[in-house]
Amino acid sequence: MNQPYEPYPPPVYQNSAEAERLRGLRTLTHVLYGLYAAYWLTGGITVLIAIIINYLKRGDVAGTPYEAHFEWQIRTFWWAVLGHLIGVALLFVLIGFPVLFAVGIWTLYRVIKGWLYLYEEKPIEPRDWF
Repeated sequence: MNQPYEPYPPPVYQNSAEAERLRGLRTLTHVLYGLYAAYWLTGGITVLIAIIINYLKRGDVAGTPYEAHFEWQIRTFWWAVLGHLIGVALLFVLIGFPVLFAVGIWTLYRVIKGWLYLYEEKPIEPRDWF
């Protein structure tokens, strides 16, 4: 993953099948961001669907501009899970509520940032915290 990202927009391919595949992967990445965003409305069900799809389709996006978005989404999920576990553990000393609130805001920020970068076809660094 230390290699430079491909330029946006993705290069024009002579092969229309490859161009169609990339359009499909871009659409899928938009749908996954939508599932992550719907997390707050569904109590977390959509985020479970999204993370499963991330792992199932991870190989399909390898070597494409969408690989970084998948890693961004996966990392967001796992860090949010860790943050929620810490927040729940700290509920007994009443600091858990601010921790859970902060994790929720951080997750929302990452979903919005990633989705905007995808929409604007800008490369994203998946290892960034913000």
